[in-house]
Formats: sequence, structure tokens, C-alpha cells
Amino acid sequence: MPRDPKHDILFEPVRIGPKTLRNRFYQVPHCTGFGAEKPGSQALFRGMKAEGGWAAVNTEEALISSDTDYWPVVSTRVWDDDDLRNLSLMCDEAHKHGSLAGIELTHGGVHADGRESRRPSIGPSQLASDYHPFVVPKAMELSDIKRIREDWVRAAILSRDAGFDIVYVYGGHSYLPLQFLSPFYNKRTDPYGGSLENRARFWLETLEEVRAAVGDDCAVAVRLCVEALGPAGVELDEGIGFVVLADHLVDLWDVNVGSITEWSKDSGASRFFPEGYQLEWTGRVREVTAKPIVGVGRLTSPDRMAEIVRSGAWDLIGAARPSISDPFLPKKIEEGRYGEIRECIGCNVCIMKAEWGNHIGCTQNATAGEEYRRGWHPERFEPAANADKDVLVVGAGPAGLECAIVLGKRGFRRVHLVDAAPEIGGVMRWIPRLPGLGEWARFLNWRAVQLEQLHNVEVITGTELSAGDVREYGAEIVVVATGARWAGDGLNAFTHAPIPGADASLPHILTPEQIMLDGKVPPGKRVVVYDGEGYFTAAGLAEKLAGEEFEVELATCLERIAPVTDETLEGPMLRQHLHDVAIRQRAGFSATEIAAGGIRGTDEFGEPLELEADAVVLVTQRLSNEALYLELAQDLGALHAEGIGALYRIGDCVAPRIVAEASFDGHRLAREIDSDDPGTPLPYRRERIVLESAAIHS
Repeated sequence: MPRDPKHDILFEPVRIGPKTLRNRFYQVPHCTGFGAEKPGSQALFRGMKAEGGWAAVNTEEALISSDTDYWPVVSTRVWDDDDLRNLSLMCDEAHKHGSLAGIELTHGGVHADGRESRRPSIGPSQLASDYHPFVVPKAMELSDIKRIREDWVRAAILSRDAGFDIVYVYGGHSYLPLQFLSPFYNKRTDPYGGSLENRARFWLETLEEVRAAVGDDCAVAVRLCVEALGPAGVELDEGIGFVVLADHLVDLWDVNVGSITEWSKDSGASRFFPEGYQLEWTGRVREVTAKPIVGVGRLTSPDRMAEIVRSGAWDLIGAARPSISDPFLPKKIEEGRYGEIRECIGCNVCIMKAEWGNHIGCTQNATAGEEYRRGWHPERFEPAANADKDVLVVGAGPAGLECAIVLGKRGFRRVHLVDAAPEIGGVMRWIPRLPGLGEWARFLNWRAVQLEQLHNVEVITGTELSAGDVREYGAEIVVVATGARWAGDGLNAFTHAPIPGADASLPHILTPEQIMLDGKVPPGKRVVVYDGEGYFTAAGLAEKLAGEEFEVELATCLERIAPVTDETLEGPMLRQHLHDVAIRQRAGFSATEIAAGGIRGTDEFGEPLELEADAVVLVTQRLSNEALYLELAQDLGALHAEGIGALYRIGDCVAPRIVAEASFDGHRLAREIDSDDPGTPLPYRRERIVLESAAIHS
């Protein structure tokens, strides 16, 4: 289909200072875990987005000196020539595809804890960090202020010489320039404190010096959180006030909301924030500047994008997460391939992977982060050497779906995807029906569209296959993707044993699947949801039951409620929300027995405690549905006799994991199905320092 003319506006070029963007799609800076330490991954990850049509691609935060050190969190560093030599690879990849390359030069100030460098933090005033409360900075002297400005200029010059087109003087998310601007951090009484003009002085002076240093070679960008939505920054009036003061020094305003302690308000999870939500605040910046503005808000709808540009609020559509989910989003809009857009689901697993795992990943896009080390391309699939085979994939959950789609795209003669359930999706049939997780349905929706387009893949539902059925099916390759189930006896990580009295065949004991798929209902009003996992399932079930007028208590053996959601920037908001909908929360409770009328255990201090309940929902541990695979695997001779040359299992059938990892597992097997041993992942390229024997003493 041709592109809808109302989207033509998104493909107009935009001038930012001395540079021109080829369209209005702008990949804003975002974390990856790559930095300058993984130059190949950094280059090909950003380069893939450039190939996909993003007019500019930016690094994550690029720390300008060794007294801003966040290790073990990996940020880009521009401490010396070697860092920029590594980062120049990213510039080459961006330019190869006609995109601009940007670098987010910054200093973390009080929030940089110096674990590697062992240097003290610095800040405008000696106030303990609200991000790392144990960290107390040195209050910057005038000589420190001068040195940091010089570091910024040095970093900008190095960046320009490495090939970057856009250099940031970044202070967003309550980093050092915003710490000077914010009265929450800045209590100075000298010319760098007090009035807005004084608090803006450090940022303005740095901008002046950077602009003078890079001249007409680079565009100068500022990322500014115009409204902190909390104390750790500025309120909207002062955010807009700073734009007025600095506008003559800035080529591009990159505006957002939140702070380092309220990052959840910027990278807002779909559980709490709709598309385009930041416009309420960032849209106000247009009132005081005619310079180009880029904003964000997890936008994936081209209609909404065009509407925003036409309104004049923003000139550029910024994206981090949507560009991870689909690096080719701009090109698909440009070519009218709307149904192929792999829309971000807002689960924030990318943040979990990048910040806590130091290597980015994505639930929707299994290739994200694998461009360099595995050579994967999200839109390109090489024909398989064994594509003349027929493949049977048993199980149409996240792993099976992904595997079947990739096998289809690799040109297999016939792929049959068979599931016992009446519909495809596995756990993704019911997870999006939990409160707040509706946009997670995009995972299944995209894959359903893909399956419709693959004429060599046939989907068969409502059919449960036995081992005998599989052997007689006529396939030559069998992939078992039968998923996992929640333990019905309370088996859990803390005791590695069932909970006495737990038996999901009883009316008052329930598992997630029984509630969400079977319609099992608690027999009384008082329900305890017992959580041993710590992610979204228990909290979602608790909220669902509370919405159905049950009196719900969410108890966990973990130190706090849903701790995994802290890694996806949802935790504090989720716990507040559960409180607001009248769900009692109890952390540190270890269940020892379930009996009629309640659940017994001990509190966080080991003291006996009994929770009254008419029913208990067990969210303790999942177990692989591996019986079919094991039965097939124990008699390979019988398989071979029926012409089946290979048997594999993937996803939760191997080991229960989050959806992103199960889907990745299915993708990996299909990508490597023609390797010597597809059941064992191929080695991936690692980026590491390898010393010559004499170098360690040099």
C-alpha cells in the first residue's frame, strides 16, 4: 500500500543549526549497556536504526570525565582518544545510511558514585545524593566549575573530530547542569546560586564555550527535563524560563519530564502511561522558542505523530523504546507498511536488560542488541541450508510463535505450528488481560499478522499432540515449545519444597492459570495472593481480584512487593497503586502451612504470623511442561524410524523465563537451525581486552 499522504509531513527535512535531518524521526539518547566498551555493539545497534530510517541516532549518556563514574552501570565515556576512536565506528555506521550521529555529553554530578574511579562526587552544594543517599559530594569550588567546563569543551572537540554531528550539553534527569539549575540541589550563595539567572549560569557558560569550540561543525543540543514531577529538578515555569535564557545558544531542544529519581515518569511503562503523555508539559516549550523541538512519549502511531507535528508542539518525533522495538519504524511508515510495525509494548524490559544486565534486549524484538555479536538483522533472514525439511513446532506461546515465524522467513518448505489451546499465544493469551497490561497484547497481535503473511506456515489450534502423534506427524524436524505452568503445591525458591496444605485441586487454592483461563473463582471474600516470584503476575492478579470486590492481601516472602518491577521503573508506582485500590501488602512473610481459614507462616523477623483467608492464590514458582519432550527424547530411535532427524525444545519448556527470554530462545533456534548442533547456541562475538604477555608490565 502507498503511504497515507497525511503522513508526508513526517518525511520533511529539518534544519538543526549547521546540520539537516532527512526526516522528522529522531532516536533520542538512551542506555544500552554498550558505551565505548562495546564499540561493535554500539555501532551496529545504532546503525541498524539509521538503516531503518531514523534521521539521527544518539549515544547514551557520555560521561566527560573520570569524576563522573557510574560503574558497574555501563555508560559511554569520553575520557580519552581511545574512547572516541571506538565511538567513531558508530558515526561511520550512521553516516553510511544517511543519518546524523549524536553524542550525549554529560556529567552526573552528585549522583556519580565513583565506584571504579574512586573519586569523590561533586555538586553545586554538599547535599547527599537522593539517588545514592550514601554518596555525599564535594561542593564545587570555582576552580571545579572551570575544570568541568573545560572537560566539556575537550569532549565536544573530540566528539566532533570522531565524526559526531550533534553534541549535547545534557543536564536532563537531574544531572550536573540541572543540579545547578534546581533549587533542590543548589543552595549556593555566590553568583552560581540564588536567582534563576544565577542558577542557570553554569549551564549557559558551558553552552557558550562548547558552541565556540565546535563552531559550524556540529549542532548543539540540550536535553532538559522541563518538569521534574517531583523535587529533583525544576518545575515547568523555571524549565521554560531556562529555555528563554539559553535559546540563542541552542540548535535543538530535546525536552522531557522526570529526573534520575523519577525516571519512571520519563520512560513511563504502559501500565501507567498512555502514548504521548509527556506533551502535557513538553508541548509548552513551543511558547518560548522557534528552534526545533524533539519530544518523546513511546509513540508508535503515525497518525498521532503527524498530528503532533502539525500542531507545532514538536518538530521531531523522538523515540527510545519504539526505536528498539522496531528499528525500521520510519521506513515502514514511509513505505505504507503499517501492519508490519512492531509496536513497543511499554514493558521496559529494555531498561531492565540495559541497566541491570549491561546488554540491551527487547520483548518485541529479539534481535535488539544482537546486531554485532550474533549478526542478526530484524528484517533480513537468510535461507536455511536445510529449508527443504518439514518442521513441526508444538506449542504456540512466545517461543513457539517466534520460532515458527523465523523458520517461515528462512524459507522452510512447510512449518506446522500446533497448539492444544483454542487460540495461539500461550501465556500471552491472558497476561494482557491483567489490569494495566493491555498494550502487551501488541506482542501477540504483531505475530498474528506475520503468520498470516507466511504461506509456508500453517497454524493449527485446539489440537493436543501425544508423543505417538508427533512421531507419526510426518515432520522431519520437531521443536517442542509447550511452555510452563505455575506450581499448584506452592513449590518455591525459599524452601525448595511445597507448602503443606497447598493443593490447587482444592476449591480454596488457586493458580494464575486457573483464574485467568479456567475461570476458577475464590470461594469466599478474603483472598491472600502469595508471591514467590516478585514480578507482575501476583500484583496483577491481586488488582484483578480487588476489582471484583474481593478483600485482597498481597503477601510475599521477598523483602518487598514486586521487586523485579523496580528494574522496569514500575515498582514504587505499582506499590502505591496497590495501596490506592485497597490491597493490603505484606513483605517478608514466609508461608509454612495453608489450612482452612488462612495461611500460616513467619514474618520478616521469624515471628509466627497467620493471615486470615478464604482462598489462597499461589504465585510461587513455574515448572516446565517438559513431559512430551522427555518422552520423545527417551526413544530417539523411534523418531528416526519415522523420519524425524532432529528434536529440540525451546522457551519455558526448557526453563521458565520472562517473555522476552522465551521469545529470544525461539528466535535463536530458528536462526541457527542449520548449524551443526542447533540445540547448543553458537558462540557469539565478544568485545574484550586481550593483553599481550608483555603489556601487563608496561
